[in-house]
Amino acid sequence: MYRTNTCGELRISDKGKTVTLAGWVQRVRKLGGMTFVDLRDRYGITQLAFDEAKNKELSDQAQKLGREYVIQVTGLVEERASKNSKIPTGDVEIIASELNILNTSDVPPFTIEDETDGGDDLRMKYRYLDLRRNAVRRNLELRNQLTFLVRDFLVKRNFIETETPCLINSTPEGARDFVVPSRMNPGEFYALPQSPQLFKQLLMVAGFDRYFQIVKCFRDEDLRADRQPEFTQIDCEMSFVKQPDVIGLFEELIKYVFSTIKSIDFNEPFLQMTWHDAMRLYGSDKPDMRFGMTFVEITDIVKNRDFNVFNTAAYVGGICAEGCASYSRKDLDALTDFVKRPQVGAAGLVYVKYNADGTFKSSVDKFYNQDDLKAWAEKFNAKPGDLMLILSGSDVQKTQIQLGQLRLEMGDRLGLRDNTKYAPLWVVDFPMFEWDEESSRFKAMHHPFTSPKAEDLQYLESEPGRVRADAYDFVLNGVEVGGGSVRIHDRNLQSRVFKAIGLTEEEANSKFGWLLTAFKYGAPPHAGLAFGLDRMVSLLAGLDSIRDCIAFPKNNAGRDVMISAPSVIDQSQLDELCISLNVPEKDK
Repeated sequence: MYRTNTCGELRISDKGKTVTLAGWVQRVRKLGGMTFVDLRDRYGITQLAFDEAKNKELSDQAQKLGREYVIQVTGLVEERASKNSKIPTGDVEIIASELNILNTSDVPPFTIEDETDGGDDLRMKYRYLDLRRNAVRRNLELRNQLTFLVRDFLVKRNFIETETPCLINSTPEGARDFVVPSRMNPGEFYALPQSPQLFKQLLMVAGFDRYFQIVKCFRDEDLRADRQPEFTQIDCEMSFVKQPDVIGLFEELIKYVFSTIKSIDFNEPFLQMTWHDAMRLYGSDKPDMRFGMTFVEITDIVKNRDFNVFNTAAYVGGICAEGCASYSRKDLDALTDFVKRPQVGAAGLVYVKYNADGTFKSSVDKFYNQDDLKAWAEKFNAKPGDLMLILSGSDVQKTQIQLGQLRLEMGDRLGLRDNTKYAPLWVVDFPMFEWDEESSRFKAMHHPFTSPKAEDLQYLESEPGRVRADAYDFVLNGVEVGGGSVRIHDRNLQSRVFKAIGLTEEEANSKFGWLLTAFKYGAPPHAGLAFGLDRMVSLLAGLDSIRDCIAFPKNNAGRDVMISAPSVIDQSQLDELCISLNVPEKDK
């Protein structure tokens, strides 16, 4: 065998044992007549000692070892003279008697250390080396632990893990599909699934009652830190349940995960908030609840002055930053520049300082007197020393979203978004539809298989924008970790929803006729939810990006720089698939 023990398991109790280890050379140090080698594997690091006085040939061989050489060593476990309390094996070392070089290594392009000198692009190019680093490996071990816990939890509650197809038909109602040409059906294409949505509903029709799958999904959309073109969902569906049943069960799952992995116990039910309240108070459908700073609307008390910006605004509101009246002009200019960024899009920022002496200093002093500003402060429930930051606009929701981004920026500046704290939240009662300017029609906010709330069915044809969905999202620290809904199980209601989003009867039957047919054969009431596995792991690990909890991620351009994908394919393959290319000149 190559080893009797791993590099992370030996302790002082093993003193006197002869062992064989195998792994990678982390570093080599020569001190007088001794050569020390740190040997690393997935489990840890063990120090090897080579004594020149006892075996010069073996010592000389050890001195020639390079970083990342793969070696096998046999020796005696002894107590270290100079112990290392930073590693579990720091009380012992191996006095080497045999050394076998299993493979040599070129000098790595970056250091294989927790704090590496490699940039993102370089580490992604040599991802197999990056994965040797403890920091990255621990994230994947956490991912493995989480998937095990999820499977254990769900199987014990009668869920059946069932695979669904990866080659399906394209349904371009949501994000863009990745499409796959079919050689055996020239001119026709499969799509990679954005989710197993319809198949898991069919499993409910089939009587499976409780389904789950840890499944790869694909969306061809612009990337950011918490998005990848391929991602993994913990996908679940249940029959004969309503919204409280689903929320209750999966809240239990989240509590189980946090208790087991983080030793954090949530003893109270998670907070629930409607979508409308989330937008009104936080300007986001996934508000970060680790800190307050909720919105205060002052539209009704700022009108009828000479400040036309407020006079013409449909919404004027702001946040109160406690203890920030000492902000300098430089600080305030930086905040103004922030809200004017294209990603935020506000025209400007109004501030009011509530001075320690009870007076007010504002960027709109010449339009509003001290009594006016005092009335604002009363609305904000501000105290001396506080800073009020105010935005306005002609579009209420757009302005609230801008204010929400300012709130998060202030949360960052004030250190209120602590990654060691967790604030779970359920956001419920989303709008069923949202207006799409490009197509001049309503589209489903989540997907068209979500059930409208029963009390809003009366508005489905007459006022679609008024209809609320029986939908729910799980939000953690301002990140949407999961979401789901009660599904439509009635053929007639599903047809009404298709009509509301502009699908003709012919189009609905062409795209989803098989689903409507299935509903004719006794579809039970059902509901479901999917968690983003990548996002959940990144939150548990305290990461800002999901890339470091995925073994082989894509970069921000959707490319795998290690294997150079995507790439061009041979003309013979294109011919076989009956595909001709029309690449824009700028992309060639």
